[in-house]
Amino acid sequence: MYGVCGCCGALRPRYKRLVDNIFPEDPEDGLVKTNMEKLTFYALSAPEKLDRIGAYLSERLIRDVGRHRYGYVCIAMEALDQLLMACHCQSINLFVESFLKMVAKLLESEKPNLQILGTNSFVKFANIEEDTPSYHRSYDFFVSRFSEMCHSSHDDLEIKTKIRMSGIKGLQGVVRKTVNDELQANIWDPQHMDKIVPSLLFNLQHVEEAESRSPSPLQAPEKEKESPAELAERCLRELLGRAAFGNIKNAIKPVLIHLDNHSLWEPKVFAIRCFKIIMYSIQLLGHLDANSRSAATVRAGIVEVLSEAAVIAATGSVGPTVLEMFNTLLRQLRLSIDYALTGSYDGAVSLGTKIIKEHEERMFQEAVIKTVGSFASTLPTYQRSEVILFIMSKVPRPSLHQAVDTGRTGENRNRLTQIMLLKSLLQVSTGFQCNNMMSALPSNFLDRLLSTALMEDAEIRLFVLEILISFIDRHGNRHKFSTISTLSDISVLKLKVDKCSRQDTVFMKKHSQQLYRHIYLSCKEETNVQKHYEALYGLLALISIELANEEVVVDLIRLVLAVQDVAQVNEENLPVYNRCALYALGAAYLNLISQLTTVPAFCQHIHEVIETRKKEAPYMLPEDVFVERPRLSQNLDGVVIELLFRQSKISEVLGGSGYNSDRLCLPYIPQLTDEDRLSKRRSIGETISLQVEVESRNSPEKEERVPAEEITYETLKKAIVDSVAVEEQERERRRQVVEKFQKAPFEEIAAHCGARASLLQSKLNQIFEITIRPPPSPSGTITAAYGQPQNHSIPVYEMKFPDLCVY
Repeated sequence: MYGVCGCCGALRPRYKRLVDNIFPEDPEDGLVKTNMEKLTFYALSAPEKLDRIGAYLSERLIRDVGRHRYGYVCIAMEALDQLLMACHCQSINLFVESFLKMVAKLLESEKPNLQILGTNSFVKFANIEEDTPSYHRSYDFFVSRFSEMCHSSHDDLEIKTKIRMSGIKGLQGVVRKTVNDELQANIWDPQHMDKIVPSLLFNLQHVEEAESRSPSPLQAPEKEKESPAELAERCLRELLGRAAFGNIKNAIKPVLIHLDNHSLWEPKVFAIRCFKIIMYSIQLLGHLDANSRSAATVRAGIVEVLSEAAVIAATGSVGPTVLEMFNTLLRQLRLSIDYALTGSYDGAVSLGTKIIKEHEERMFQEAVIKTVGSFASTLPTYQRSEVILFIMSKVPRPSLHQAVDTGRTGENRNRLTQIMLLKSLLQVSTGFQCNNMMSALPSNFLDRLLSTALMEDAEIRLFVLEILISFIDRHGNRHKFSTISTLSDISVLKLKVDKCSRQDTVFMKKHSQQLYRHIYLSCKEETNVQKHYEALYGLLALISIELANEEVVVDLIRLVLAVQDVAQVNEENLPVYNRCALYALGAAYLNLISQLTTVPAFCQHIHEVIETRKKEAPYMLPEDVFVERPRLSQNLDGVVIELLFRQSKISEVLGGSGYNSDRLCLPYIPQLTDEDRLSKRRSIGETISLQVEVESRNSPEKEERVPAEEITYETLKKAIVDSVAVEEQERERRRQVVEKFQKAPFEEIAAHCGARASLLQSKLNQIFEITIRPPPSPSGTITAAYGQPQNHSIPVYEMKFPDLCVY
């Protein structure tokens, strides 16, 4: 029956008839395009037939190869290429198997034209991104066959060149197809690298190239080269550019073996050329180390070349040298700081010592920082995170007793190192995009970064704020808050606002209080200037846009109101400018958050206070404070309530819109941690005066004074530690009380208050019983006339009031 169907064309399956129709009677006429369009439409309409179409085409091609009908072979491969480019369905894997089988058949042929035809089809296939993965496909044959073609020794020089170039293109296609697909065979295995790398080196070695040609890797090819050596060089660069940390060794080891086997170390021209191609970045770094005592201008030139090389390098091309590269650059940065401080390369100025120009070292340091940013910009997100943690680990930890190494300029070495490394960190964090803030700001990194924010140095604090802004800004809103103002309509800013994700909510639950605390302490610094307040405003605004839910909004409002209290009460004895700046900062932020929450009553209250300030106290608004010549008031005491944002009013209007009014009513109290000891809040003079005051209060004036204890270093140290410990205990107790009333159930709080009220009532009863009530009569009762017991009215002090009335 099947034989009869084969003889009768009308009874043959449709896909076979469609395949047969694409072949013309004369192969020189080429593919029948109209019939090819019909076959493509049929394959797209019935994808389950695609594997059968591929199998039938393969059958015809093998038959035509055996019969030396090469015109039909070319037509079959052209049809396969078109079907492969058009179809990306789930059945493509079975079709690809037929396609690779036909390519392998062509590569096995002794005809150079068929080998080149098969290679070109494979290269087209390698550039296709498949929609479905393949778990069982193998490219071992293609690696072996293409490597063999790279070593072609055909008698005809032109044909030999074409075969070798086809082999190199085929290896390039295999690498592109497998290197990024984890489901494919690992192309980095030694069994594959031992074939691919020597084949490329063989073509690099056997070539007659012009003397003027430079093998510099910084010159990217503008068009495809016709020479096998140039194509092999490009393929080798691409191969090493895709190598990760664990794979680079397998790619470099065959190079060393090839140089050994062919005795290419002497003369060393080819070996040098190979390693200029492979390790140019490491070579430059090594050269930078070798020239660490050269003039700053020379070192700056080497670093700038590195920076330019990083711009054109492929992503991840640094391979295993990522941390080594950054470690080298940071080491050079530290050396430059030492040179600038000491004034010489040997640490001391003597006769014959080369004097260092400080401005040249500054130029070199800026070049290093720029290069760090250039390299980091080429890295993927996960490697960039590793680099960020690596740089942060190099930043000296702040302490109360930093060793001050003064050089020619009298500056602190640790301070300069902190500034330069934070500048580098700012360069790396600029443009950093990470959807998950837990990954972008892990706990160990955030703790170290925020501990640096507690230092006295204003420049360091500013860098920390800018780094935080770079991490939090994920939608490019940062530049829209570069100036502080009270816009009546923030829609002109065209802010990009997304809903807070679950990961961001988890991050804020874990780290929000830590961030609020550092913002609060930063606002209280006397050395703040306009840039600090602009950075604080930008940080508050970006948290509100990127990471805010209802709970975060409430806490931010409480935080800003606490900052307003700092300016009003002025326990820190802040200068007038700082107090006006805090008032203006609070006005600008509350104006922004009121329009973001879109609660009419809240917006109205903020607008009323701002209008009142415009009329009566413009020095409390950013438009008068954050200008080149601030217009300030010399008397900020006794500010009337109409000029202040009232917590009770805000709690009332937001509570009616669903916000937590109970939490809004609570004043913000920053959480205190061990880092406070790094914040130089208590000086030695304050400790001594406190000790003297306590002693004067506790000793009677008429009694003979006990000789005062001698004040030594240990005494001062003990006084500082004890006072800090007592303060911390008291603050911890307050924090626990506030936390209990915030988080404990209502029943528990009511029971606790009721117990205290009952205890107070019983004590009052005992006191009144003793002091006021008359002694009892002998009979035990008080009788009135006519022998009737007298009914007394209950005294007020014996009345039992409800517990809620007892304070």
